[in-house]
Amino acid sequence: MTTQVGDAYIRVVTSFTATDIPSQDGRTIVVTGANGGIGRVTASVLAEKGARVVLAVRDVDKGLAAAATMAGSLEVRRLDLADLSSVREFAGSFTEPIDVLINNAGISIPPLTRTVDGFESQLGTNHLGHFALTNLLLPQVSGRIVTVGSLVHLVGRIDFADLNWTDRKYRPYGAYGQSKLANHLSAHELQRRLTAAGSSVISVVAHPGIATTNLMDVEGRGLRHRIEKFFVQSVAHAAEAGALPSLYAATADVAGDSYIGPSRMMGMRGAPAPAKRAAKTKNAGDAGRLWEESERLTGTTFPLGRIPYRPVIATEGTSS
Repeated sequence: MTTQVGDAYIRVVTSFTATDIPSQDGRTIVVTGANGGIGRVTASVLAEKGARVVLAVRDVDKGLAAAATMAGSLEVRRLDLADLSSVREFAGSFTEPIDVLINNAGISIPPLTRTVDGFESQLGTNHLGHFALTNLLLPQVSGRIVTVGSLVHLVGRIDFADLNWTDRKYRPYGAYGQSKLANHLSAHELQRRLTAAGSSVISVVAHPGIATTNLMDVEGRGLRHRIEKFFVQSVAHAAEAGALPSLYAATADVAGDSYIGPSRMMGMRGAPAPAKRAAKTKNAGDAGRLWEESERLTGTTFPLGRIPYRPVIATEGTSS
């Protein structure tokens, strides 16, 4: 795995495990989607390390059941990322300081469905819900925003003419790829805005590689599904390993706009480390354009001052 230093890339190898996480005493950390998968592991480990962890979940009963299996200071609050009124209610009730916000929740490859606000469900949940939540909570965040991405962003494409799949034929994989590329672009633009505003808060992206979580347990038939299921079962690592990049991004000494992922098998598994990112995740024009459109769709804005918009520039990797 590589990380950029100036214009060069150097190989980085770590042996990071949960035991390497320093004490989190006195810190408040919010984890979305913390009742299952890597979010549940992330919340559990951080609570064990002394953090006060808020499990932000759509189903409170499932959140309470998950919290009952964990040790430490835990709180469960309802958050439905597919409903902007729920996002606003959650943010409005959260008046205390936050050290780290981990935007972890997500859905993967469902049939065409729409959120309460009419967005395609994967874009609405994976990107727009978290986008709104981040803007609304940002004045209270003192440390960092961790966005959980996916290797699927590599095949993602942003269709600015039809973000919500109202005119084109719906493709579940295409919609998932778009939503995860949107996560990366939004996190990149967030760091630009934080820097321009003079904020010490940083934005970091982490991806779990291929992890055996319920997000990957997609029903389906046919040869393609059988091949994909076999591939996942062959290379996937456990949720405990899949959570390590998020934990590294949340607690290690990393720079803003870092990208963290597994360090073996082309990022599919292994200990977390800074990773080389695809050029399209840093496309200034796409990132700025997506941010403006996301502000329009969610009715939320960057809260730390007006930051000039960068116009779309036709460069390599432009998704429009």
